[in-house]
Amino acid sequence: MKLPTDREIRDLHAQYAPTRAAFEVVHSHCQIVCELAEQVIKTNNLQVDGDLVRAGALLHDIGVHRLDGSAYIRHGVLGYELLRSLDFPEVLSRFCSHHTGVGLTRADIAEQQLPIPPGDYLAETVEEELVMYADKFHSKSSPPAFVTAAAYQASVLRFGAAKAARFAELVDRYGEPELPA
Repeated sequence: MKLPTDREIRDLHAQYAPTRAAFEVVHSHCQIVCELAEQVIKTNNLQVDGDLVRAGALLHDIGVHRLDGSAYIRHGVLGYELLRSLDFPEVLSRFCSHHTGVGLTRADIAEQQLPIPPGDYLAETVEEELVMYADKFHSKSSPPAFVTAAAYQASVLRFGAAKAARFAELVDRYGEPELPA
């Protein structure tokens, strides 16, 4: 499988971002998530497809550019749809729709009445899991900020003890990445 280069991914973000500011926030976030995922790989000496993790991390939030007023929760599905419409492979497109929270299930979607197609949006590969996990340590808030494991743990608890336990398992498995001061 031929993966897009960093430059090709940057150009996609630039093409679909509604403003220069949106491009800067989303693309910078994706670069940070990529660096954090690569740090987790190196720290844990993981035998994974590092090129796939890199491309997946750099593309995971491209759907944010397509929100156009719709609910933020839709950004993953929108990114997936965009990449598939551009003939990106399924294995790469899934990084968009399978990184939200610690995974969304069909039951989560029904119970929370989320405006996305019913289904399970769970990381199924280690590569998907690494991008999903690294994404939890940086926020595109204004201003963008790094997030500690403790802070994310506290925030995910609002979605239930099972989600908090799932995040705790990930922290136990991969450790907390070293975040800049």
